[in-house]
Amino acid sequence: MKNHPPDLPIGAFAAAAGVNVETIRFYQRKGLLPEPGRAYGSIRRYGASDVARVKFVKSAQRLGFSLEEVAGLLTLEDGRHCDDARVVAEQKLDDVRAKLDDLRRIESVLAPLVERCCASRGTISCPLIGALHAR
Repeated sequence: MKNHPPDLPIGAFAAAAGVNVETIRFYQRKGLLPEPGRAYGSIRRYGASDVARVKFVKSAQRLGFSLEEVAGLLTLEDGRHCDDARVVAEQKLDDVRAKLDDLRRIESVLAPLVERCCASRGTISCPLIGALHAR
């Protein structure tokens, strides 16, 4: 894929990668995507490897990786750093599990409050607002 000559103008590149042109420019400013030279006149051209890179970034973001973390993963993409990539993924998994624990705790507090709100129609004081004031 990396041997394909660049042939897509930025609009077609963005469409092929499933993002908008401003996303391409943003990734370039952040150093996640190299900015090609102006090989054909004044129009920058992008290739299949650029499309694959943007798709990688978007895929990593969907898994919860920040752009800074994605930049780190991109330095490991040569296939020789699997152990390093695993450590990054384990850290992200630990973060996700901690967030899930937090969400379960929040749910366990909110669910009974919502039930109390539904059960106390016609009262002057809202049980949810009262409970939040009491915390």
